[in-house]
Amino acid sequence: MNVASTSIATETHWLLRKSSVQAMGVFLFVALGSLWALAQDTRFAYLLVYVWFGLAYGALLQYGRFCMASAVRDLFAVKVPRMAVGVMIAVALYAVVAAVVSLAGFSTFHPNAMGWHIVIGAAIFGFGIVFTGGCASGSLYKAGEGNMNSMLVILAISFSQAIVVSASGWWDALVPQSWLDAAAAQDMPAELTITQGWFDIFTAGYIWGLKGTTMAEVLGMAETARGIILANTLLTAILPVMIILVALYVLYYRKGYLRRSGKASPSLRDELAGMWAMCTSSKNTALAGIGLGILAGLHMYVTGALREHYGIFNFGELLVAMGYTSGLSIQDTVFDPGYWYITTQEAQWGGWIMQKLGIDSMDSIFFGLDNGLPNPLLNAPGFMSIGIILGAAIMALSRREFKWKLPSWETAFFAIVGGTLMGIGARLAMGCNIGAFFATVTNGDPSGWVFLIGMTIGAYIGVKVFTWWMDWSTARKGSECGL
Repeated sequence: MNVASTSIATETHWLLRKSSVQAMGVFLFVALGSLWALAQDTRFAYLLVYVWFGLAYGALLQYGRFCMASAVRDLFAVKVPRMAVGVMIAVALYAVVAAVVSLAGFSTFHPNAMGWHIVIGAAIFGFGIVFTGGCASGSLYKAGEGNMNSMLVILAISFSQAIVVSASGWWDALVPQSWLDAAAAQDMPAELTITQGWFDIFTAGYIWGLKGTTMAEVLGMAETARGIILANTLLTAILPVMIILVALYVLYYRKGYLRRSGKASPSLRDELAGMWAMCTSSKNTALAGIGLGILAGLHMYVTGALREHYGIFNFGELLVAMGYTSGLSIQDTVFDPGYWYITTQEAQWGGWIMQKLGIDSMDSIFFGLDNGLPNPLLNAPGFMSIGIILGAAIMALSRREFKWKLPSWETAFFAIVGGTLMGIGARLAMGCNIGAFFATVTNGDPSGWVFLIGMTIGAYIGVKVFTWWMDWSTARKGSECGL
């Protein structure tokens, strides 16, 4: 071995060791912080469940580069189904684990209200993810890789939601009179007697009049083993996943697979082998999908078990018992879904900062009545999002994939605009690709498929617009250079 080769090998070894030490440092930071929290009060174990599941989510997301923005972009732009297949694998496994959790009596799931707002909000959200290059969860894990562009997306999502749910202006007059009448008829707490702002009117006058339900409830089998297994798991999750996987195989994978395998007249066995090849074409993505599906179900089980242990329904009750009352809602509650969720806690970050700047957000239904504005150090789901960032950082450092990436002016603009659209869309749809799709269909709520349809439509339009923009930008630059 010559001197140059020895030098390169030494430098590579040093970089690997440095990355491993940094990854271990992040892990120890979380571990020591957890021990400190438990030393203050053991009931912070409830919050730490969100932290550590977030850490695991982040590690798996980074490992598989798991992102629904990539899934739809790859399908429409380059016709590659790899990421979409990974998402479907995760949905199927989460549904199985969620069924076990429901049968054990520890489910914390609550269905979303079904209505037109899901399609519209999801389409806006889907359009936005194309320009940011990451969905709600994807932006978090990419921030953990050192991507400053994704950090701008998170900021845009946070503040756009906080502004949307508490803003009031001339546009309030555009809401339908039926919403105003329905909102005025609601039995509101004294602090929120008069609804102000279009989102309050939208919530009290429209959303509260809708019904959220599971397939088991629709078929009259609610809270029965048959309803959980057959209606919620098989009919609402597994069967649609199988149909989508077959469609992905036929439309995007089959032709290339048969050409590579030399099968001119494939048998059923050959087709099944092709389906399996598609599902395992990317080991990392498939493994991430398996891990995320199982983890998401276990998260719900652990949270449900802790709620039963402490005799609570919401983390706000524990905060009150521990003497922390600042930032709680009128009902002494905080946002506490009990399972994997993303955008609402980010809205709380933006709202909390606005509150500190003197912009009152607690007079809105979203914050004041439902979710509160707790200190970020006491925000359990917020720590889950932070955990995703740190978990992704640990995985990226250990794989030498962490790198600070500064955005250009153009990508920063796209990040802010796309993130803003994602925030607006998430609030209209009452959730994002995780809360309004992944967590819903896996627990028997068909509204999640409606969200996926809307998001797919928005993403398809977004890909077309983005492609046009890139072509126009390239042509303009070429013209300026005299080409």
